[in-house]
Amino acid sequence: MTKIEQIRNFSIIAHIDHGKSTIADRLIQVCGGLSDREMKEQVLDSMDIERERGITIKAQTVRLEYKAHDGNEYVLNLMDTPGHVDFGYEVSRSLSACEGSLLVVDASQGVEAQTLANVYQAIDADHEIVPVLNKIDLPAAEPERVKAQIEEVVGLPANDAIAASAKTGEGIYDILEALVTKLPPPEGDSDAPLQALLVDSWYDAYLGVMTLVRVRKGVLKKGMKIRMMATGATHVIERVGVFAPKPIPLDQLGPGEIGFINAGVKRVADAKVGDTITEERRQTDKVLPGFAPSVQVVFCGLFPVDTNDFSGLRDALDKLSLNDASFSYEAETSAALGFGFRCGFLGLLHMEVIRERLTREFNLELISTAPSVVYQMTLTDGKKLDLHNPADMPEVTRLSSIEEPWIKATIMTPDEFLGPVLTLCTERRGEQVDLTYAGNRAMAVYRLPLNEVVFDFYDRLKSITRGYASFDYTLDSYRAGDLVKVSILVNGDLVDALSMIVHRDQAEGKGRAICIRLKDLVPRQMFKVALQAAIGGKVIARETIAALRKDVTAKCYGGDISRKKKLLEKQKEGKKKMRQFGKVEIPQNAFFEALKMGDN
Repeated sequence: MTKIEQIRNFSIIAHIDHGKSTIADRLIQVCGGLSDREMKEQVLDSMDIERERGITIKAQTVRLEYKAHDGNEYVLNLMDTPGHVDFGYEVSRSLSACEGSLLVVDASQGVEAQTLANVYQAIDADHEIVPVLNKIDLPAAEPERVKAQIEEVVGLPANDAIAASAKTGEGIYDILEALVTKLPPPEGDSDAPLQALLVDSWYDAYLGVMTLVRVRKGVLKKGMKIRMMATGATHVIERVGVFAPKPIPLDQLGPGEIGFINAGVKRVADAKVGDTITEERRQTDKVLPGFAPSVQVVFCGLFPVDTNDFSGLRDALDKLSLNDASFSYEAETSAALGFGFRCGFLGLLHMEVIRERLTREFNLELISTAPSVVYQMTLTDGKKLDLHNPADMPEVTRLSSIEEPWIKATIMTPDEFLGPVLTLCTERRGEQVDLTYAGNRAMAVYRLPLNEVVFDFYDRLKSITRGYASFDYTLDSYRAGDLVKVSILVNGDLVDALSMIVHRDQAEGKGRAICIRLKDLVPRQMFKVALQAAIGGKVIARETIAALRKDVTAKCYGGDISRKKKLLEKQKEGKKKMRQFGKVEIPQNAFFEALKMGDN
């Protein structure tokens, strides 16, 4: 068991792509966690998708040993956190397990929106913060300007900020010394009853449910009978260990230490994140404050292209939920797409990642419906409903009001792009809360309806600012709005998978856009096909697909005209009948393409 004075627990926080994982790589390398042969880029990112995209999705922990200049051996518990706003809950969990944070800022980019959001989370968690200016080796690096920005925008003293380059290895030893000297050691009494925080849980194919814990008080030993205080379940610890970054078994974990346990838990749901673990015989009287539960923000339907793959999709979602408990799913049926699942995600990136994993890891071909948000409905009889799927919206006569979620967004942009950014926010029904300047960067705070953001807001923001703007948001409140359901009809038949809820002012434009798009996607039939967008019984947009005309008189060479007329009349009758009874098969790719359009 390590002396508590020689333990330092810290997490690395930064905006996306500022170099958190690369700094973690260098620290592991310097402290000898892995040999040069075992080293690879983004060593803590275990998924292929994380490596390809260069993003961290899951917070990872690693224990390092470092001999400082004062001659003492220190144990450093590092937690690498995601930078993207969708995975903010992972950041808050990691911060609660540590006493300090390493704030990484790109020396060429400066402070971004997510930098601010993560710093505020660290301050709320009462952390000591060590600022690091990364990518100092770049020609575009401006350390003095960025230091001034940290002091001005974030409000942290940055005169002793460490200049480093994770790529070249410059300043890595300075970071390690700063961690040892500036961060406080954890507090805790080894003789007190066991009190440990359950930080994360995941499923291992060989060992079952693994649990990451941070011991606050007492000692966690192999063979100990423990109690989960939230669920009341008891388990016997079979294995105790730490990640260095390879799993290393230990006999026990003392106060201040972070490690994993294996206690024969069968389901991830039984190891509730944020729970307090205590000893069965000698229980603690104080339950640790847990974490705010992760809130699903974006919902969409996932349907297999081949209906025989439905059971495969269900098994795949079961297995994924073992490793990522932050998304939800329930079965649903669609007249157009058959059987599938309605899934809830933390944001668009999270949705994309889950879709990608289902395709890669389980070889599934999927169609996803348009992403939508949760609306709160009040019926005329006073009942309240949560609406996840626009197709399930009750009749207008039964509705008293519809409320939609609004977010508070922080956008940081160079001031030359401020005009287009403000225009974009106003187009999306945004309300300006605040506008401040820090040097040549503007920080705009807006309230925006979430359903205006989920489609292509981020892409549009990036393209109008040439990639320089950054965006971060938090859920704000629910507000009543003038919302309507736009239904899409093909040849008079309702296509439920294309239904969407939009603001009345934008309904016509969006309905027309989908009809125009479908006109190119639905194949021509032997009869005219009407594509309509409607609100209730009122059609607001229409496009017509012209009929394919077969030349029935082609085989008539000469002869009497009445023969040709007879054939044409027969064709006319047939078309009438077809229009009446004919079914239009919409190809699967048409759904995908029509829904991909966003607002374009």
